[in-house]
Amino acid sequence: MQKELSEMSLEELWQLFPIVLTKPDERWASYYDEEQKLLHHILADMNIVRISHVGSTAICSIWAKPIIAILIEVKDNQSFNAIYRELLNRDYLCMAKSEMRMDLNKGYSKNGFSDKVYHLHVRIVGDNDELYFRDYLIDNPSVAKEYEKLKLSLWKRYEHDRDGYTNAKTSFVKDYTYLAKQAYKSRYDNKKTSAI
Repeated sequence: MQKELSEMSLEELWQLFPIVLTKPDERWASYYDEEQKLLHHILADMNIVRISHVGSTAICSIWAKPIIAILIEVKDNQSFNAIYRELLNRDYLCMAKSEMRMDLNKGYSKNGFSDKVYHLHVRIVGDNDELYFRDYLIDNPSVAKEYEKLKLSLWKRYEHDRDGYTNAKTSFVKDYTYLAKQAYKSRYDNKKTSAI
């Protein structure tokens, strides 16, 4: 009998869900649109400020893990427990939860990845560095290609070590997020509420 995901060690999970990078796929945008509409519908009364496509699948021109990263910003953490319960009932798995942040995944099964895989970040509005980094890479294709080159160089070394892979990219991400915040100033301040 196969173990449930909740019973697996981190090493077992990393073996089942390795780092995989693929060429850009035009379907990523439609996968995001589909899930964003569902999230808007099921979380309509939960103080959602903005839902955004983030991560490398939002860049469109670089290799990425075929996992659609979505950032949901809420007015405050009063809705966190309701959002948590609703998403668990919609096939999301909670990976981490604190008073100010939640990370949930969808498309992970005992047999590996599903066809559509999502990583959802739920944050208080303004905790949105991913938006600045995304925009900077879109606006600066040469930097996006540098990021792609870095990821490809790390892929096989960290294929079964997600934390190592993420940590090895941290300096690059922080440096360019800083530059993006300087360039874009208050593009995503708390007063702007349009969904992306």
